[in-house]
Amino acid sequence: MIFFLCQSAGAQVIHGVDYSDRSHLNETFDLTQTDEVGQRFASEHLTHEDKVTGFEVTSLTTARYSNSTFYQTHPSWTPDERYIVFRSNRLGSGHAYAVSLEDFEIVQVTGGDDGNNLHLGWETNVAYHFRGNQLIELDLGTLLADSENGSVGDPSTYDRVVTDLPEDLNPSGDFALDADEDRLFFISRHNQDLSTFYMVDLESGDLQKLLEVPFWANHLQANRWVSGEMVYSWETRGDSPQRIWMLTVDENGEAETRPVYEEDDYEWVTHEVFMGPDHVIFNMMGHLDRLRESSSTGIYVKNIRTGEYENKGQIGGSGYWHAYGTPDLKWAVGDNFDGDIYRLNLETGENTLLTTGHRPSGNGPFTGDAHSHHSISPDGKWLLFNSSYYTGNDIMIMRLHPEDEENGSYN
Repeated sequence: MIFFLCQSAGAQVIHGVDYSDRSHLNETFDLTQTDEVGQRFASEHLTHEDKVTGFEVTSLTTARYSNSTFYQTHPSWTPDERYIVFRSNRLGSGHAYAVSLEDFEIVQVTGGDDGNNLHLGWETNVAYHFRGNQLIELDLGTLLADSENGSVGDPSTYDRVVTDLPEDLNPSGDFALDADEDRLFFISRHNQDLSTFYMVDLESGDLQKLLEVPFWANHLQANRWVSGEMVYSWETRGDSPQRIWMLTVDENGEAETRPVYEEDDYEWVTHEVFMGPDHVIFNMMGHLDRLRESSSTGIYVKNIRTGEYENKGQIGGSGYWHAYGTPDLKWAVGDNFDGDIYRLNLETGENTLLTTGHRPSGNGPFTGDAHSHHSISPDGKWLLFNSSYYTGNDIMIMRLHPEDEENGSYN
C-alpha cells in the first residue's frame, strides 16, 4: 500500500484526507509531548458506577501515564476550587498539571526542571516550589486564567524568586506554608540521622535556621487554621519509634518540637493529618498478627490542646491504612490495602463503604498499586483519591455523601 503525503509544513494528508486540523484529538494528553507551561489538553474524565456500592465515581485522568494527587497533608484544590492540581510523569520526569472541574480540561503548570512538588496557597491562588536552591512563587491564578484565554506568556512572567538558598542546603521532603501565608518552612536532610528545619520570610526572603532533630524528618504540614503550628513525621518508610511530632514557631522564630501521640512498642502509627485547628487524625496500623494482638488499632483523632484522643473504629482484615477527616469533626475517610474506601460517621461510629476495586493487586502496602492518599475538598462535599482501577495510577473524585446529594456540577 502506498501513502501519498502532503509536503506542506504541519499538514497530515493521507489518501486525500487532511488530519492536521483535528485539534481536539491532537491536544490529548497521550499525543502532545511538548514541554510547554500553560498548554491545555482535552478532557479525559470517565465516570463509572461502582460495582459494589452503586455510587458514581469519576476518573479525572485516564492516560497511560502515572498521575497522582499531592500527599494528603497538602492542598490539591486551588483556593477558588475551580481546579485540582496533580502530578504526572507524562514527559518522563515529573511535572504538575491542573484539571478544570468545569470542563475537565488539563493544563500544564510546571515545566523544565521545576518538578512537581508544589504547595498551593491557602487563600491566595499561588503555588510555591523549589528550583534548585531557589524558592519560587508561581502566580497560579494568572497562569490558569491566561491558559483559559489562550494568551499564555513566557513562563518566567508568572514566577517570583522569593530567595536564593545557600548551596549547602538541600530542600527536601514536604514543605509547609504558614496559615498567614507570610512564612514557609522546609526541611534540609543531611543523612538518615539528621534533619534541619528552616523558615523563609516570603516578603523579604530572609532565611532562618530553626532547629535540628536526630532522625529523617518528613511529611511537614502546616496547621492551615493556626499560624506557627506544624506536624511532621519521623520517617522510616515503615514503623518508627515515635512517628508524629509537632513543631511550633512563634513570631520571633523561636521553635520547639514535641511528640504528638506517644507510642508504645506494639503500636504502628502512620498517615497523620490536621483535622481542623485543634485536632490531628491518624491511623494505628493493624495489618500484622503482632499488631492485631492489641485492641488499639484503628483510626484515631487527638486533641492537640487537651491531649485527649479517641479510637474511632477499625475494620476487619488488614484494617484501615490512610485517614482523613473534616474540620467539623463529623466525618472521616479510611481505606484498606484492597482499595476499598469507607466513610466514617465520627459521632455514631457507623462506617459506609463508598467505593471499591482501586488496588487490584491488593494484599499489602508494597504492591505497585496506587496509595489512595485521599483528601476531602474544602467545602466538605468531595472525596479525592488515587486509584489503579483503570491504569497504574489515576486520580478520581466522588461525592462524600453520594446517597444524599445530586451528582451534578463539580463546582
